[in-house]
Parts: sequence; C-alpha cells; structure tokens
Amino acid sequence: MDHASAAVYVVKMLSQAGHIAYFAGGWVRDFVMKHPSDDIDIATSATVKEVQSIFPKTIPIGVAFGIVIVVIDSHQFEVATFRKDRSYIDGRRPTGIDPASPEMDAQRRDFTINGLFYDPLTHQLYDYVGGLDDIRKGVIRAIGDPLQRFAEDRLRMIRAVRYSTRFGFPIETTTLESIKKLAPTLLPAVAMERIWQEFKKMSQFAHFDTGLVTLHHLNLLPTIFPQLKELTEKQIQERVRFIAKFPKNAPTIAELLELFPDCSLQEARDVCETLKISKHDHSFVEFYVHAKRLLGLPMDWEKKLEPIEWAQFYAHPQAPLVLEIIACHFESTIEQKFLQEHTHYQHKLRHAIHRIQAKDPIVRAEHLLAEGIKPGKQLGVLLKEAEKISINYEIEDRNQIIDLLKKSLFWK
Repeated sequence: MDHASAAVYVVKMLSQAGHIAYFAGGWVRDFVMKHPSDDIDIATSATVKEVQSIFPKTIPIGVAFGIVIVVIDSHQFEVATFRKDRSYIDGRRPTGIDPASPEMDAQRRDFTINGLFYDPLTHQLYDYVGGLDDIRKGVIRAIGDPLQRFAEDRLRMIRAVRYSTRFGFPIETTTLESIKKLAPTLLPAVAMERIWQEFKKMSQFAHFDTGLVTLHHLNLLPTIFPQLKELTEKQIQERVRFIAKFPKNAPTIAELLELFPDCSLQEARDVCETLKISKHDHSFVEFYVHAKRLLGLPMDWEKKLEPIEWAQFYAHPQAPLVLEIIACHFESTIEQKFLQEHTHYQHKLRHAIHRIQAKDPIVRAEHLLAEGIKPGKQLGVLLKEAEKISINYEIEDRNQIIDLLKKSLFWK
C-alpha cells in the first residue's frame, strides 16, 4: 500500500466507524495548486480514544490537543480531532481545547490557503475560510483577525513569509501590517529551535534570498539577529544576492551566513549558538569559515598552503560542496577557472587524498618501530613528518621517505 492509499484507508476506517474524516491543511492546498505532496494530515470528529480503538497501532504525541499518530504499515499520519482552541498564554499553545465542527476547526488555523479540507472518498473540497479564492488570487491572508492569529502562535509570522516566498504570493495588507506590529514580540515567545526549522523549510525552495529580505522588511530578521538592526533593506539585498547561485544541497546555515559576510569564526559560532543548530552544522561552519578565509580571493590560492595541507583540505568530506559555494561569489569566468584549477590540483593530489581519507599512510607506526623508534611523542612527530615528505615531495617509496626522515632534525 502506497502512502496516499494508506491515508485514504485511514479516512475510510474512520468513516465506516461513523465519524467525519478529511485530509486537512497543507496537502489540500498543494492538491488544489497541483503541487506534489505526501505530507497528509487528517482531521476527524473522532476523539483520540476513538481513533485508538479503531487502529491497532497508534502513537500518542499530543493527546491533550486531540492529536495522535496512526501507523499503517510503514506510513504514519497525524490524525487530529476537530477542535476549538481555548485562550493562549504563551504565544504557542492553547490552555486547552474543546470539540468543534469542521467549520469551527478551520477558523482556528493560520492562513486561508491552509484552512481547506478534502474528502478523498467523495472527492469533495470544503472551504469555510475563503482559501480557494485566495489561492486563485495568489495571496497569503490570515484567517480571521491576524493580530489574534499571530498572538496565538508568533511563529506564524515567519510562516507567512515562508508561504509568500515559496508560492510567490504577496502577503495581504492587514496581515502584513499585523506582522510588522507584532514582530518585536517574536522572542522569547518562540523557541529558537522552531525558528531554525522555519529557516530550513524556507531554504528548501527557491527565492530564500527574497524571503530573508522580506523578513528584514517586516522587522523579523533584526528581532532574531539584533546585529542586523542598523542595516537597510538594500544592504540586506546586497548581502544575499549570491544565494540564488548556491548549489541545491548547500546547507541552510551557509545561506544564512551570507547575512554576515565578514564575520570572524567566533561571530559565526555565535550565530550557530543563537540558532541552536546541530553539531553537524556546527562542524560545517568551522570548515566553511576556514575555507572562505583561505579562498576568498581566487588568485594565488595554491601558494597559501603546502601540498600536504591542500591534500588534507580536499580530503575533508565537505570540501567539494564548500568549493562550489565559495565559487558562487565570483564572476562567471573567474568561477569556472577557480573550479577547474581546484579540480586539476585535486587530481594531482588524488593518491595523497585517498590515503588521508582511508587513514592509510605510506609510513606507519610499525615501520618506524622496526627502525628502533620508541613509542611516544617522537613517534607521532615522525609519522606526521613522513606524511609531509611523501606529499610535499611526491614520494611514494617508503624506504626513501624513511631515509629522508633519518636526515631530519626529528630523528634523534
């Protein structure tokens, strides 16, 4: 059973048990707009307990808010009870929920284009908030009073920009003005981890650069990064102009660092700490900032390091991607020349790069131990020197490398 068929099965089982059940939210929007999507959420009149009684495998992820995950084979679906939210006190979650009709449930959602329902059994669309009309018009509009919608969950302000950027829809005037008014209240109401996830989602689609400019225009970006407060919208546009050229697999953090073009390593680390990003992304930033310093000017780059250091650089798993990202900042003719030169040099160092990646040097500890070197600090120094001799002088004969080692100051 494929994902879509499994989702239809969930709706069918709920319907046969006497409950209303529809596909809801983003999938319906994408269906109407003819965008492919497997992100199917289901809304139903059934309570969590009733859902759990129908399906043998469920995961209770938000029972207090009427939400449960239904597992069909390997497919998981978020199934939520139609609800009306009570008052919000933390800018994120309601204090409680009450059962509601589909019409009332739609009214609590964020934007009209996300307030649609679809019955996959009858192929009937249900629109209680004017979502179809706004899709036709191409506009992002909050449902009901935008100030109230954003006060309920302030992350919705960033989501408005994400949807606007993704679909190329302008944000409706009242919704836009409400974001401007409430932008300074984004923090600390919204956890930085949630903001980071929005950045990641926004960067998956084209025009992330436009999204960042819009976030600045609405005072959301300076709220997240106070160091950008004094910058004009034009200056932000100038800083993010290269993002459109970035490779598709460029990490979000590399795109965000375009906002801080001359930042030091510590300043880049501070941005990472602010966003609370993963250790993997932290590691990428460390290497990326190092590479930018090394290769920021495309001329005479080869002279900046010894061959062994370039081999170690190229052996890094992120090196190919980082080279592509850095090249995006150059004019097209220089960009091509830059990448061709690095491709050529990598080919020249290919054996050394492979040995570094495989952790298989020509001279290993056992070879030096056989020459009478004792275990300890000197052994480690000599191993590094042996690798340096091998790569810098293009020597692959072990005995020749050891002979040169014996003539060095490191051999005592």
